[in-house]
Amino acid sequence: MSTSITRLYGLGLTPGKLRGLQRISNPNGTLTMVATDQNSSMISMMKKATGKEPTYGEVADAKVMLSRALSPHCSGLLVDGYYGYWSTVAAHAVPASTGLLIRVEKSGATKNAAGAPCGEVEPGWGVAKIKRCGADAVKLLAQFEPAELDSAERNFEFTKQMYNECIAHDILFLLEPLHFAYNGEKDDSPSKLARKARTVIDTAKYLGQFCDVYKAEFPGTFGVETDAQLMDNLKELNDTCPKPWVLLSAGVDYDKYKKQVEMAMKAGASGILGGRAFWKEFFTYATPADRQKFAETECVRRVQETDAIVKTGTPWFAKYGMKTECLHGMRASEGWHARYGGGKAGTAAGSVDPNAVY
Repeated sequence: MSTSITRLYGLGLTPGKLRGLQRISNPNGTLTMVATDQNSSMISMMKKATGKEPTYGEVADAKVMLSRALSPHCSGLLVDGYYGYWSTVAAHAVPASTGLLIRVEKSGATKNAAGAPCGEVEPGWGVAKIKRCGADAVKLLAQFEPAELDSAERNFEFTKQMYNECIAHDILFLLEPLHFAYNGEKDDSPSKLARKARTVIDTAKYLGQFCDVYKAEFPGTFGVETDAQLMDNLKELNDTCPKPWVLLSAGVDYDKYKKQVEMAMKAGASGILGGRAFWKEFFTYATPADRQKFAETECVRRVQETDAIVKTGTPWFAKYGMKTECLHGMRASEGWHARYGGGKAGTAAGSVDPNAVY
């Protein structure tokens, strides 16, 4: 029995967005994604290991090495545009079966008077270029604390701007909100730890509608809340988030991340997008050969182990109450191609009509 693609349109899944989602998903509709886009973190790790500022080429080489080792074992790879994407693609470091996401935001955003970061696009970059160079999805990090009013409003508008640009260019949009320290707090300040779970859940209420896939922090902290409370938090996050969601790693040690992933999958998550938990020790090895060996053994083992857990999670389409049989029956009606993108007569090939309804 055929099903109208209007169901997909109602979910915001236009042809470009749906194809991007298919590209970064496992065959069963879950998502196992690995991140190598952390420029500031990588550079800090490299400086700590060598005692000197790494060159552009050294950072690019590290990203290519990690990508080559890990991308065959995940459904999607997140890279940055500045160091990672073109070198990674040109080096044939990612198989055709693995989707590619590119970060749009600048690393190290400007902060306001309260010490709160305000998001910016990477200079010389943007959604249009990410679409043009063949990526499957755009990722935006939007640091968000509802109670810090100035940055919350700025980052809310920034998120909507990027969301609307992704609609205009018909490319999948993955949103990553993060809580943060402000007004003199440290990362381990009791006040920041105490509000983390509530901030993570409430942020999904504010921003969860402005994306196609939501990348969430773990809503709480081991040792601060009990495991029972953390499961309740995860279930509330799942109920709150209107879109399929995946769990980030935030640089925690792998064993801790593995437990978080197991809990998140039980609560309704559709996958993960983790980075440093898989590879952060990579830069402690002195030689390229030792780093490569670590990437191809321990890092691969971690990704494969996590992938098996992820595949027990909730497929993205199940979040919307659909089954594979429903998707297999989707059909477009005659003339869809003329209506797609607004169907405006005279619109140049390859251009984007800002008034189009997708």
